Amino acid sequence: MQHKTSSLPFGRSDLETNPVFNVLIAYDDFEAGKHAKRTYDFLVENLGGDCEFANQMWKFDVLGIPKLHEMAAKDASEADIIIVSCHAAGELSDEFKAWAEIWLGVKCKAIAMVVLLDCAFGWTAEAQNARAYLAEAARRGGMEFFCEADGTMHREHSTKLAAPGTFSALVGAIERETSFSRWGINE
Repeated sequence: MQHKTSSLPFGRSDLETNPVFNVLIAYDDFEAGKHAKRTYDFLVENLGGDCEFANQMWKFDVLGIPKLHEMAAKDASEADIIIVSCHAAGELSDEFKAWAEIWLGVKCKAIAMVVLLDCAFGWTAEAQNARAYLAEAARRGGMEFFCEADGTMHREHSTKLAAPGTFSALVGAIERETSFSRWGINE
């Protein structure tokens, strides 16, 4: 599923100066998808004047279907940012890991992976394993790695750089945001 968002109408000359930022969202379930979408909307709100945004959303469940698995891997390899949102109460599925290995095996152009972990039960072994796997995947893909867990955003550095100004604005927007809605029964 693909969505395009733009805060202003763009003409031909605007498209040359305002790049399209492709964001892939992979999510565990409906609540995780909503959390990821709020994060995406926050980025659009804070960076929408600098570039046009497009997103694709893939639920973990469909990654086990061969044709959809391939389509999702192609979308991930073309994404500028990858957002992964999941509950850390269980291990990442084999289908998810197989999907990640496909797009990591081709030239991935993503500059950042943003991981949203629901650690409602604390830093369980499963939460630590999910974070470690995703951090390593980001490192292998040459991406910056951001992980929000327990309401705190953490960042790890890599060597891949984005267009000047764009990534620094992304980093600033992510790091200064402290009011993301948290996981919870009252949301």
